Formats: sequence, structure tokens, C-alpha cells
Amino acid sequence: MTPIASGDMWDEIAPARSVWVITLADLALLLVGFFVLLQANRELDRATLLAGLRAGFGIEEAVVPPMAVAAARVEGFAEGSAVADMSGAILWARGAARDPRTRIAITGSAEGARDIDPATGSAAILAADRARTVAAALVRSGAADPARISIVTDPGKRRAVILSVGFAGTN
Repeated sequence: MTPIASGDMWDEIAPARSVWVITLADLALLLVGFFVLLQANRELDRATLLAGLRAGFGIEEAVVPPMAVAAARVEGFAEGSAVADMSGAILWARGAARDPRTRIAITGSAEGARDIDPATGSAAILAADRARTVAAALVRSGAADPARISIVTDPGKRRAVILSVGFAGTN
């Protein structure tokens, strides 16, 4: 047996299949796989399918805050105090958050360097106390469900509490 030394011998070997047949077979297998995927996921709901795809690609699910559709403000806080008239906020929340698909975000604020919590000297703690006071008033009055309330602090802006209602979907 003699070794193949020249490039002329390669031309004599005919391929077993045409190249276009292999490409067509690859395309057909991809199409079959796609239809199998569609059929297998037909019984899953959209949220479960998306969670599975995110997990498969290693994407952590981010919590998207509800889009705000209405807002109100509680003002009249004395410097260093978390007490104010909440009657307007309670009436507003009863009307604005009637739909169980909505969520209420309560953002407490404290103004400047002098508007601080007397016990700790912290504006952030005073802002959180103001937001918690408003949230407690809403829950006590029955204007909002505690599971639908989130509290945020924003020290250094104003001496007020901002309430915003957002649509959170069909949960």
C-alpha cells in the first residue's frame, strides 16, 4: 500500500452524501425540537415557563415595583416628629386602593439637618417612623391590607410622606 502523497488522490474520493442534505437534516431536527418544546410547554402557565427559562440561563428574577398610577401626600409634620393629620390619606387610600391588584408604596421623608429623630439623631429613622405611622393608620382604619403596603425612606427631601398606588398585576 502506498501512502497518499499528492493532492490528486483526494479528488477521486466521492462524498457519501451531498452537503445540502446534511444542512436540510439539521434544519429539520431544529424544527422538530422547536415543535416538541412548544407541545411540552402547552400546559405550563406563562409565569412558570419564564421562571424556568430564567433559571436555565442563570438569570436572577428581579422584583419589579408596581407602576404608580395615583399619589397623595401627608404634610404637617412638626420638626423631629412623626405625628400628623392622616384623615386625608385614609380617605384617599380607601378610594385609590380599592382594587386588590394594587399596591401602596409609602415613602417617608425628613427635611434637612435639623429634622431628625430626637432619640437617635438620624433623619433616616425619622423618615421611616413617619412612613410607619402612616402605614399603621391605613391598616388600623381598614383602608389598606398590610400585605399590599411597602415602606420606603427618602431622607433629606421634604417634611412629608408620599403615598403612591401602583398596579401590580393579576396576582
